[in-house]
Amino acid sequence: MDFLRRASLFFLVCFSIFSNAQQPAADEWASVPQILGKSGKLQDGIYKVSFPRSDLNVHIGATKVEAGTGLGSWTAFRKTSNGVVSDGDLVLLSSELNPVISALQAGGFEITAIHNHLIGEEPQVMYIHFFARGDLAAVLATLKKALAETKTPITEAKSQPTATFPDQKTIETALGKAGAVNGNVLAFGFPRTHPISMHQEMLPPAMGMATAINFQTSPKGVAATGDFVLKEDEVQRVVAALRSGSILVTAMHNHLLDDEPRMVFVHFWAEGDAQTVAKTLRSALDAASTTK
Repeated sequence: MDFLRRASLFFLVCFSIFSNAQQPAADEWASVPQILGKSGKLQDGIYKVSFPRSDLNVHIGATKVEAGTGLGSWTAFRKTSNGVVSDGDLVLLSSELNPVISALQAGGFEITAIHNHLIGEEPQVMYIHFFARGDLAAVLATLKKALAETKTPITEAKSQPTATFPDQKTIETALGKAGAVNGNVLAFGFPRTHPISMHQEMLPPAMGMATAINFQTSPKGVAATGDFVLKEDEVQRVVAALRSGSILVTAMHNHLLDDEPRMVFVHFWAEGDAQTVAKTLRSALDAASTTK
């Protein structure tokens, strides 16, 4: 028994050391808020900073799109032996788009996609996806210059009290998991179950490789938007499932370049009864065989 206790203690110590090595401490990212002006959150070794476009007043019909529903810029970082890998997505007005492109490219960033995510919104918003590798300070300096070309609010948002969302239980039951309430938004993430890389650099789910579904209230009940992260052979099944419930398919495109495997991102917009919308989205999740 004494041997077993010593062996168990040895395993726990080794596991703890391994876990700490795999998960960089938050203080390793102290330069991020110092340079960008805003702190982020550490999840599974990925440090992610969000910049909701709360300055924008975007409507689809009679529904005001919440910043946390479909207007959230973000950037994520993963430590490597040569610095960091970073990717992200910036929400931009048309007038901001090309100045941001120039600022990112001047810092050596790759522009991996430029496109819409929504449809019928006023004013029109565009989304630019990027990828970068190198020294953390240099990457942050480029991001700061790019954000300076926009009116994106940088200041820390006031903490939102934990709350419930209308029809939250109905939605969670239909989708089969608990969501996260952040202000007026109920958010869900469904990570892919296989590795995804760009330029042979691994991009974990927290770096945008998880299907995202966000709910907010609307005059019709709820509105939902987000994107499905799919392999090519899953796309048609998911699109058919969305349309079977009259959910609008708003965009289908890449977010990455030189990705392995090739991934397609399908965006959507839905409004209506919470249970009906959630059940249709559940059927679309089921159609994506490797999204859990």
